[in-house]
Amino acid sequence: MDVEREAIRSLVAARDGVYWLAEGVVPVFGSPLSDHQDVDLVIVGAGFLGLWSAILIKERFPEWEIVVVDGGRVGFGASGRNGGFVDASLTHGLENGLGRWPEDIEELERLGGDNLTALAEFIERHSIDCDFERSGSLDIATERWQLDGLEEYAETARRYGHDAGVLDRNGVQELVRSPLYQGGLWTTNRTALVNPARLAWGLARVAIELGVTIHEGTVVTSVHDVGGMVEVDTAQSGSLRAAKVILATNAFPPLLSGVASFIVPVYDYVLMTEPLSSSQLEEIGWRGRQGLSDLGNLFHYYRLTSDNRILWGGYDAIYHYGSRVSTAYRLRSKTHLMLARHFFETFPMLEGIRFTHAWGGAIDTSTRFSMFFGSRYQGKVHYALGFTGLGVGATRFAAQVLCARMEPKMSPFDHLGLVRTKPMPFPPEPLRSLAVAATRRSLMRADTHGGHRNLWLRTLDRLGVGFDS
Repeated sequence: MDVEREAIRSLVAARDGVYWLAEGVVPVFGSPLSDHQDVDLVIVGAGFLGLWSAILIKERFPEWEIVVVDGGRVGFGASGRNGGFVDASLTHGLENGLGRWPEDIEELERLGGDNLTALAEFIERHSIDCDFERSGSLDIATERWQLDGLEEYAETARRYGHDAGVLDRNGVQELVRSPLYQGGLWTTNRTALVNPARLAWGLARVAIELGVTIHEGTVVTSVHDVGGMVEVDTAQSGSLRAAKVILATNAFPPLLSGVASFIVPVYDYVLMTEPLSSSQLEEIGWRGRQGLSDLGNLFHYYRLTSDNRILWGGYDAIYHYGSRVSTAYRLRSKTHLMLARHFFETFPMLEGIRFTHAWGGAIDTSTRFSMFFGSRYQGKVHYALGFTGLGVGATRFAAQVLCARMEPKMSPFDHLGLVRTKPMPFPPEPLRSLAVAATRRSLMRADTHGGHRNLWLRTLDRLGVGFDS
């Protein structure tokens, strides 16, 4: 097979659009704000964080009048265009958590597992049709050096409740077949898969049923303190005044000065195949339907959908100078072609399959790869950012933290280092772009040189900072 030619052919009919958002009629949850309202709580952003916050806070304070506003539609940002991996980790993986918060890691791992279980129970209780399945995860070694340390990691993971085991080449090929696979780590109890757009729509439905008001198509332009209240101005004719405000803006520019230095928006890209035939499925196996990712520094993630398509994404996280976010960046033919080439190198037996959708979206990356929290105006405005690609599950926990902060008493989560501290900020431009570019080059070189981390990466490791998606 000529991989380059096959990759080009596979993309000919691919739509510029998100599969999850294009599969059916996108529901409308609210009209643009057109008047002035005084309310108890305004939430800016109708993605996972904003919707979970609305639900949890409304359940705790049913008498509150809560309004959610979004510049676009429910779930049209990262919440509706991700890969649909729901990970139990709150710390972007056990190793990252152990390295940063060793004194809290046992509690953080327990809270993460509880969060995943509660999310699953919520979906079932409210009959949210989002193809939720707890299929586990398979981390694939495509190079021999990536197997180093896996046994030790699995032993550590088991101490924290992970049902994890290391597979050799034959073991991993029994689960999913590819000529590239050398082995891997199979964890059965820490990852689920979901249709993310349907989950967001389901959360919006539940929020409305509880009495929350949603205004789509309402762009917030500023948030400022007006004494005992917070004024929320919009680009539309309406405005809001509230006792409390939550900013759930993800990778979009924060509405508070100084916050932007803690995140960079990086664009991640995804392809979706046409449904696999029964014979194609037989060729690759994958009967366990695990969520897959490879163990390189620049990694792919991939999974099966309910109709047996393969979602294939990752690897090429792109940063734009000045932390720019734009709809113009949601399609990148160079990256999509590279992803298609990597797909056929991984699954040459699927020669002839075509991609039906190609898209991209921005991820809010922090230097410590995990969420962080903050407040402004004497605790009247709160925010959570920096989910770095694991927000499908972690946003629910973040919403619990924000819910607890709606009361003046001490939050039950504030003793956790993850919650009470912020990451190291990214440097200003042009150093920011130079640092991101140097990191990407170094990570790519490490992947092709047996995992060896050069002086730049070792320096970042010592500082406890990095760049990821």
